[in-house]
Amino acid sequence: MNMIRSTTQSSSSLILLYAFLLLSISLVTSSSEYEDDYNFLQCLSQHSDPSILTYTSKDSNFSSVLFSTIQSLRFYSPAIRKPRVIVTPLKESHVQASVICSKRHGFQIRVRSGGHDYEGLSYVSDVPFVVVDLSNLRSIKIDVENSTAWVESGAITGELYYRIAEKSRNLGFPSVFCPTVGVGGSFQGGGYGNMLRKYGLAADNVIDARIVDAQGRVLDKESMGEDLFWAIRGGGMSFGIVVSWKIRLVYVPTNVTVFTINKNLDQGATKLVHRWQEVASELPHELFVRVSISVVNSTTKEGQKTILASFPSLYLGNTENLLAVMKERFPELGLETKDCAEMTWIQSQLYINGFPVNGSLDILLSRNQVKRYAKIKSDYVKEPIPETGLEGLWKKILEEKSVARMNFSPNGGRMAEISECEIPFPHRQGNLYSIQYVVGWEGAGSEAAEPHIRWMRELHEYMTPYVSISPREAYLNYRDIDVGQSINGTATYLEGMFKR
Repeated sequence: MNMIRSTTQSSSSLILLYAFLLLSISLVTSSSEYEDDYNFLQCLSQHSDPSILTYTSKDSNFSSVLFSTIQSLRFYSPAIRKPRVIVTPLKESHVQASVICSKRHGFQIRVRSGGHDYEGLSYVSDVPFVVVDLSNLRSIKIDVENSTAWVESGAITGELYYRIAEKSRNLGFPSVFCPTVGVGGSFQGGGYGNMLRKYGLAADNVIDARIVDAQGRVLDKESMGEDLFWAIRGGGMSFGIVVSWKIRLVYVPTNVTVFTINKNLDQGATKLVHRWQEVASELPHELFVRVSISVVNSTTKEGQKTILASFPSLYLGNTENLLAVMKERFPELGLETKDCAEMTWIQSQLYINGFPVNGSLDILLSRNQVKRYAKIKSDYVKEPIPETGLEGLWKKILEEKSVARMNFSPNGGRMAEISECEIPFPHRQGNLYSIQYVVGWEGAGSEAAEPHIRWMRELHEYMTPYVSISPREAYLNYRDIDVGQSINGTATYLEGMFKR
């Protein structure tokens, strides 16, 4: 009994000692982290004015600020490392201070503008880090006379479109489809939308910028030099923090024409998509015909699903001219006058996002996002996928039990005329169209995500024979951390080659 009591006491003592050591380590770590955070904040106060806004985990609204512009719910959970500090600059000097102090105190910087990063790279890190959230830097100054504008990186695309339309009915800008995407991230990765065939990418129309470099200096196009100015327009976000951009606005007619044609498999969707591949990149520059693939209930087979191919389109001209072009170049789609609607360019931005075209334009100013669990991938296609390949693709999509869709966006036009060396965006001549793959699901955690992510990777593998190769191309703004890895997580150099 004494031996048992002694052993029990000894075990209890060890447990208490272990618990004490863990607590001591935790307290030391917490104390060290608190000191690091305090020193960082003190540094900020020394290098900026009192108006700078910061949040630490001790602040009651820290979580709400962090969550405010996170779109991908996969990267917001208690298990994922949070930033030590969130800085929300109100002016350039606040960005400078953030860079100087992060460097001085050993924090990595994550920069976010709209929060649409599909892999959470703008607000997740494996090492101690701070988030510089640019959402308060959203000034937009339109110069109608010179058809230019200065826009800060924290503005969303909808705000930019809205402010342009306030000043002119005949000016627009060729940027992304979604109005809640931040300007900063989209411009630095390229930024494409439904005027890319007429005017190229958003990045193609950047003519100046102001960037805070690693030394905390504010540089413009002249002082940063040609190489850095080249790199920030399509080459990603590791060269500094771009605070604002000077852009070239483009001409849009007083009225444009939009239409959407929907066809399921029973209505010949496969042949239409196959034909679309042959003509979409060769149509007049003013015409952008996209394809969106989704799964819907069959109208002829009760309880079954089928594929729906939608053709949402924008023509920078009137209905009469559009019908003449389509009759000559793509009669298979069967476009008629009743399918078309004329409206202003800014109303067409409402149309493509599913908003009422005669509703208030104020919806474009909303920063509210659809938050979701999702995985996204991308590809570029150089040769039409044969009908058998499309049929196999439809079969793969119908296997997914959750929400799956694909978007095909045509190249050609101005995109094929600009050299792939003009800016660091290589997906130009030779590409018929790009593909965006999307799968979404309900439920948090890896167990809920795993079957859908596995399906997405299998779909991507299926597409290998039909898309670009050596290297396989992917769109930088459609973040995908699988890029460079094989399906089993290993890859040779050649297998892992990607062009982004």
